[in-house]
Amino acid sequence: MYLQSTCLTTKYKVSFQPIYICSTFPHLEQLFLSKNAFQGNIPPCLSVMKNLSMLDLSNNQLAGKVPQELVRKSSLFLLRLSNNNLNGNVVPVILNANGLQKLYLDGNNFSGEMTNFDVSTFQFPTSLTDIDLSNNRLHGKLPRWIGNMSLLERLDLSNNGVEGSIPVEFCNLNNFKFLDLSENNLSGSIPSCFNPPNLEHVHLHNNRLGGPLSLAFNKSTSLVTLDLRGNNFTGGIPKWIDTLSSLSVLLLKANHLQGRIPVQLCTLNSLSIIDLSQNRFSGPIPSCLGNLTLPMNKDKTMTPDLMSPTFSELDELKLLKTGILFEHMMHSYSYMKESVEFTTKSGSFSYGGDILEYMSGIDLSCNELTGQIPLELGNLREIHSLNLSRNKLVGVIPSSFSKLKQIESLDLSYNNLSGEIPNQLVELNSLGVFSVAHNNLSGSIPEQNQFGTFIESSYEGNPFLCGPILHISCSKTSSTSTISDDEREDSFLDTCFLCELFGFLCSYVVNNCCYPLHKSILARSLVFFR
Repeated sequence: MYLQSTCLTTKYKVSFQPIYICSTFPHLEQLFLSKNAFQGNIPPCLSVMKNLSMLDLSNNQLAGKVPQELVRKSSLFLLRLSNNNLNGNVVPVILNANGLQKLYLDGNNFSGEMTNFDVSTFQFPTSLTDIDLSNNRLHGKLPRWIGNMSLLERLDLSNNGVEGSIPVEFCNLNNFKFLDLSENNLSGSIPSCFNPPNLEHVHLHNNRLGGPLSLAFNKSTSLVTLDLRGNNFTGGIPKWIDTLSSLSVLLLKANHLQGRIPVQLCTLNSLSIIDLSQNRFSGPIPSCLGNLTLPMNKDKTMTPDLMSPTFSELDELKLLKTGILFEHMMHSYSYMKESVEFTTKSGSFSYGGDILEYMSGIDLSCNELTGQIPLELGNLREIHSLNLSRNKLVGVIPSSFSKLKQIESLDLSYNNLSGEIPNQLVELNSLGVFSVAHNNLSGSIPEQNQFGTFIESSYEGNPFLCGPILHISCSKTSSTSTISDDEREDSFLDTCFLCELFGFLCSYVVNNCCYPLHKSILARSLVFFR
C-alpha cells in the first residue's frame, strides 16, 4: 500500500490510520506512509503483520522508541523511519535487526554512546547492507563491532558527535561501497589497511583527521568520490592517485597539504570536480590539467531517490502500476544521499542528484602556486567553474580561455597577473561571475555581452585598468600616459644636452684658462731658481 504525501494531516494527527491498516490489511507486504503528519508512537500492531517486508514511515512526527518486536521481524527487509522525533539508544535497534537489510534512522533524536553498551548478549546481524544514522545526537567512539558486519555496503554516521579514531576493524568491511563519517570529531589517521575493493563514495570532511595520505584507498579502484575537506592531512598528494581510475570527485580543500600538484592527476580521465584550495601547494600549475575531459557523471552517480521531490508522484504511480516498485525502491536507496560541496559563483553550494551529473570545476585557490597560467587550460571546454585566485601567478590571462564555452565562474583575483584582459573573453556567454581583482592588469575593460554585467569589485586593485565600470576614462588614462612618456623623453634629452654643455665648458676652461696660467707659473718658477 502506497500512501506517500496523502495529506492525512487535518483529521488524523496520531497513528490512527496505521492501526486501521493493521486490522484491515493484515497480509500487506509493502507499506509506505511517508510525508504525512502522523504523530505518537509507532503502532505495535505493525510487528504482527506476518508478510510485511518493506515499511516506510519517514518524514512524519512520530516519537518514542522503535519497537524491538518490529525490528526482529524476520520478514522485514527494509525499515525507513527517517526524519521523525524518535529517541532512545540506537544500538539495540541495530543488533536486533537479524533479518533487515536496509535500516534508515537518520534525522531523529537518538543519543548516547554506541560503545557504552554490552553487546555480548547479542548475535551480530549478518544481513544488514545499509545503515543510516546521520543527523542524530550520537557521541563517543565508533564501535569496533561494526567491523563484524561482513555484508555492510553503506554506512552513514554524519552530523553526530562521534570522536576518536577510525577503528582498524573497518578494514574487514570488504563490501563497503559508501562511507560517510563527515561532520564529527574524528581524529588520528585513516588506517592504511582501509582499501575496500568495491568502495565508491567516501565522505570524511570536517573532522580532525590528520597525518599523510599514506596507503588508504590505494586499492579502491572503484572509488568515484573522495571527500577529505576540512581536516588536518599533511604531506603531498600520493603518486598512486593515478590508480583510482574511476575517480570523478576529488575534494581536499582546507588541509595542510603541500608540495607540487602531481601530474598523475592528469591521467584520471573520469575527473570532473577537483578542489585543492586552502592548502600549501607550490610550484607551477601542471599544463597537462588541460588534457582533462571533465566528463559528465551520468554512469557514476546515484539513481533517482524515490522519496525526493524531483521524483514526481506520477512517476511513482507508473512504477506502482507496472509492478516494479519494489525493484526500483531497492536501487533508489543505493546512493540517494550522495552529494558534494563545491565553491563556485562566490559561494559554496551542495551538488547532488541530477545537478551533480552535469557539474565540473577546478579550484586551486589559496595556495602558493607560481608561474604563468598554462595556455592548455583553455582546452577545458566542459568546465563550469575555474578558481585560481590568491596564488602567486604571473604573466597574462591566456586568450585561450575564450574556448571555455561552458564556464559560469572564473576567478583569477589576488595574483600578479599583468597585461590586458583579452577581448576574446566576451565570447563566454555563460559567464556569470568574473573576477580579476588585485592584480597588475592594464588597459580597457571589455564591455560587450556578459562583461557589461560585472560589478566594480571584479576589477578593483588594478590601478592601470580603465573603463566606465571604474569611472576612469580610458582616453584620459592614455593621454596621461602619453604625456608622461613625452615628458620623460624630453627630460632625458635635456639632461643629455646639459651634460654635453657642462663637458664643453670644463674643457674650454681647462684649455684656455688653467693651462696658460699653469705655463706662466712654471716660467716664473724657473726664473726665480736661476
